[in-house]
Amino acid sequence: MTRMAPLLENNEWSAHGFTPVPLAVPTARLIIVTCLDHRLDPARILGLEPGDAPIIRNAGGRVTESVVTDIAYLGFLARQVFGVEGPLFEVAVIHHTQCGTGFLADPDFRHRAADATGLPARTLAASEVSDPYVTAREDVERLLASPLIPRETTVSGHVYDVETGRVSMVVDATGT
Repeated sequence: MTRMAPLLENNEWSAHGFTPVPLAVPTARLIIVTCLDHRLDPARILGLEPGDAPIIRNAGGRVTESVVTDIAYLGFLARQVFGVEGPLFEVAVIHHTQCGTGFLADPDFRHRAADATGLPARTLAASEVSDPYVTAREDVERLLASPLIPRETTVSGHVYDVETGRVSMVVDATGT
């Protein structure tokens, strides 16, 4: 039996009474950018349901070029496919305490990680989250400065504390 087998059994149980969510603009008009850390479940932490908000996850929850283009595409879809005019959504950047990317602050560790992953050390350094309060602010600024982020999008920054389960606001929603 694989490790996935019991989860597939769980899925069989959860599929009973399933109601599909139609393709549409997210009901919360929110996009979340956060870390892939298994201790974070943005839907559970924030009380989201399917269809409420897309969640973009990567190591550190950092705003990368890929994240920017994903958000730009979601804005394009909202306008072109669903005809949304005016304000589109808020992008909430949520970093967290005790992030595993904090180990990348050590140059030796970062170079060994580069060897193991094939990623350039500078790319790994850009995903480091040693101080989530600082990096959340940096990533809000990165999104606000991007010409690809749809106009009238607001961006906020937050930190999730893995010991208390609380999310605190670092940067209130600011417009592009």
